[in-house]
This record gives sequence, structure tokens and C-alpha cells, in this order.
Amino acid sequence: MKGIELKNVSYQYPLSEAFALKNIHYTFEKGKFYGIIGPNSAGKTTLCNLVRGLIPHFYEGELSGDVLIEGKDVREWDGSLLSTKIGYIFQNPFTQISGVKDTVLEEIALGLENLGIDKEEMIERVINVVKLLKIEDLIKKNPNNLSGGQRQRVAFASIIAMDNDILVIDEPTSQLDPESTADIFEIINMLKSQGKTILLVEHKVDLIAEYSDEVLVMENGHIAYSGTPSDVFSNIELIDRGVAIPQAALLSHDLQRQNKPFDFITITNEQAKQQIMKRMSCVNGSY
Repeated sequence: MKGIELKNVSYQYPLSEAFALKNIHYTFEKGKFYGIIGPNSAGKTTLCNLVRGLIPHFYEGELSGDVLIEGKDVREWDGSLLSTKIGYIFQNPFTQISGVKDTVLEEIALGLENLGIDKEEMIERVINVVKLLKIEDLIKKNPNNLSGGQRQRVAFASIIAMDNDILVIDEPTSQLDPESTADIFEIINMLKSQGKTILLVEHKVDLIAEYSDEVLVMENGHIAYSGTPSDVFSNIELIDRGVAIPQAALLSHDLQRQNKPFDFITITNEQAKQQIMKRMSCVNGSY
């Protein structure tokens, strides 16, 4: 089932001589979790801006090709209506806080308030998402006085509370410690299990390998590689192109060079652990 279709899409920001996106052709299916990776300035955030409708409704510039959201071109969508369909968590949490609310509780409820959601339902949604993200201790605090990591959690909560069908998430863990990062990925995976379509830009490739259904590697404004996590992260050439691969994949390639290969190129820690345990249980193949 097609959710978002990009057909020969190119885009150039105003006053820029180079194209930020070049001949993008891809279909994001409903209910799948897409990990988007690549070096800096590869076009990842621009792709997010495009899918979310900020291009062309906020950023102008030159856009060519077709950008279809549920079969309707993004140019024909009303911006406010599209925001009810697609939730966007920005890369910088400091730009997502509204600055007009005095408490985190009110901040999370702001989007629902703008939609005219019934008060009782609004309260229920906010309470549920606060518990989900484990930010009960923040609800009475002023969102403008929070740390970067706290703001990122509040921004995430605000979008989850909207219950959008599609989530576009740009590096949500950049300000978070490893424990909080793991919590966020578990929540994203739970949202996927609810049938949400998720596009996630993230540099933490070990987690992308573990959770995503498909991976896109962007380079110089185009999609250089795409496929399942196994297809993409087993490709050692990514390193030469400035793209990290999971530690488990690095281990597999190192053993392959030593003529001690695993049965396959592992991409997650669990896969690597299973291969090591299997090898240790075989006397002839033990270390």
C-alpha cells in the first residue's frame, strides 16, 4: 500500500546554485519503518522537509517532479491539513518548542488544542504520552527552561500526542544519553507496530539496523543505496563513502579478512552474539 511516492523529484533552495535533491524516485509504503542515513549535507533533512510539506509551502525554491502524499501532490495539500496527517520532529528541539506555554503539560497539549480536540480526550492523550516517554517529572516545568535532552523528549511527546498516520523524525536522539536513546527507539518501534509509517533520520546505525524495515543511504542529494538493513549494512563500500556501518558488520568483515567468516554478515549485536556462540559450541571452529 503506497503512502508517499516521489517521482523524479529534484529541489533547489532559493539563492542556492546546487540542487539539494536530485532525481529522487522512491515509494514509502504505509506501516513501514524507514531509516535514512548518510554523511552531512547529503540531503536527509531536505528530504524530511519535502515529505512534511515544508517544501514548497514554507521553503520556496525550485521543485520538480511529483511528490504524492496518499495519492495527492504535496503542492495541492493545505499545509494545516497536512500537519494533521504527518507529524514532524525537528532535528533541533529548541526550534520545536512553541515558547508560548508556561508548562510542559500545556506545551504537549498545544497541537491538540489547535485541532479543537475535546478537553477530556486531550487530557487523556497527554497523560498517556507523558507516561510513555517517562517525563512525569517535567509536566509542571517551563518548557523554555529545559535542557536540550528534555526539550527533545517534550517535542517528541507533542507529536506523538497528535496521533499522526505518518511520522517524519530528524535525529531525535542527538541530545540524549544511551539509555534515553534506547527508550526512544522502543517507542518508535511501538508506533510502527500500531501501523504508523515512520521516516527516521539517524546517525546511530546500530539501532537503525536493529529496528528499521528498509534503509536509504543518501549522498549528494540522491539515494545512493536502498534495501533491507542486511542488504545495505553488509556493504563495506559504505565506509569509503563516509557512511558508518554497525559494529556487528565491522566484526563480520574483519573476520572475513582473517578467513574466519561468520555464516553471514551480521548487522546486529544479537546476530553477532549468536554466531559467536555457535562457533564456540563447535570444537573444530572454536577460537
